[in-house]
Amino acid sequence: MKAMVLNAVGEKPVLTEVDLPQVKDGEVIVKLKAAALNHRDVYITQGLYPAIKTPTILGSDGVGELDGARVVLLPGLKWGDREDVQALDYEVLGMPHDGTFAEYIAIPKASVYPCPVHLSDAEAAAFPLAGLTGWRALMTRASAKTSDTVMVTGAGGGVATMVIQLAVALGCDVYVSSSSAEKIAFAKTLGTKGGVNYTEDNWIAELKEMTGGLDVVVDGAGGEGFSKLSKLMKPGGRMAFYGGTRGTIPKLNPQILFWRQITIAGSTMGSPSEFAAMLDFVSKHKIHPVVDSVRPLAELPAALDRMDAGQQRGKLVVTMEGLSA
Repeated sequence: MKAMVLNAVGEKPVLTEVDLPQVKDGEVIVKLKAAALNHRDVYITQGLYPAIKTPTILGSDGVGELDGARVVLLPGLKWGDREDVQALDYEVLGMPHDGTFAEYIAIPKASVYPCPVHLSDAEAAAFPLAGLTGWRALMTRASAKTSDTVMVTGAGGGVATMVIQLAVALGCDVYVSSSSAEKIAFAKTLGTKGGVNYTEDNWIAELKEMTGGLDVVVDGAGGEGFSKLSKLMKPGGRMAFYGGTRGTIPKLNPQILFWRQITIAGSTMGSPSEFAAMLDFVSKHKIHPVVDSVRPLAELPAALDRMDAGQQRGKLVVTMEGLSA
């Protein structure tokens, strides 16, 4: 079969002929139709990820066929028996376990789920990792409910975009932050009420005037902005974060947190039961993940460059169409 193989850190994956994957107990082979990129893939090629092994096939998101049916793949392996936290040996598909940038993948049968019928192959490839991460942060850790006022930071990112779509479908009043007026405008097309540019000095005051206060924050950045947002939380508010691209969180006021009974919750990926619940929700509300572009698998390096430059609006997808011809 053909696969994009990363041979060494600092290089780009190369289209290579490799052996079909070997099936272990409990596994099946899925013929992949499309796969999507995540920042994880970029970070691994740059050596910015722990315990990297090469050669490897990256890719955590995929849609394919099994026994004639279209399926999507759970991007996390070995979650464990606890719903509240993943097991110590939990891993994300696509290193060390070979991932979805290939014609075929061997994967535990329990990680294969029916694909929502309303989605195209590109859309189906686009949402598993971002959707699962966003679902756990929003629905499980932040306990979002209809009519909550929800703030989503980093509009335009893959997880942030899915959180926006999930929260809007839930019936929340959703607001966003970004350094880009274009990304704030695009978020409004997804149903958000408004947004603020966090590079401007008065963004917190502007957000307070817009919202009157926040029930939920879903954040992927950390940094000083997280501390500032805590001051806008309503009593009983919940702040969930799944990333820390802006570093440590300074000047977090404990008096505000304990007096208003604010919950701060870290969140990573999600469990199989959360993945199933997210799939049901996406199907029920006919959510269409945002796809930036679709290109052949061989053009994966160009897609990685586009992601690294932050040029995408939605998910970058590669397709396996024509590889077997």
